Amino acid sequence: MKIKKGDKVAVIAGKDKGKQGKVVSVDKKNNKVLVEGVNAVKKHVKPSAVNNASGIITINAPIDASNVMLVVDGKPTRVGYKVVDGVKQRVAKSTGEVID
Repeated sequence: MKIKKGDKVAVIAGKDKGKQGKVVSVDKKNNKVLVEGVNAVKKHVKPSAVNNASGIITINAPIDASNVMLVVDGKPTRVGYKVVDGVKQRVAKSTGEVID
């Protein structure tokens, strides 16, 4: 997967198109990413022994990784790979600069 935890990404499709945020977690198996401030959904919760509060809370739901693009220098860009000194590194396609 070309997106990693901590990357700044822009949403390119869906109800939150145009928003940007930081990646909180990555699920490689299901090809999903959790981005803060994106894909907010309401969840009804009952009180439990752990959480005494109940009601409707807002949480961020995962979004498909194909719907986000990495942001480099304030602009969304595609990601490629380049091997430098035997180390595989991510490269921004628009500028050619190494990301990692």
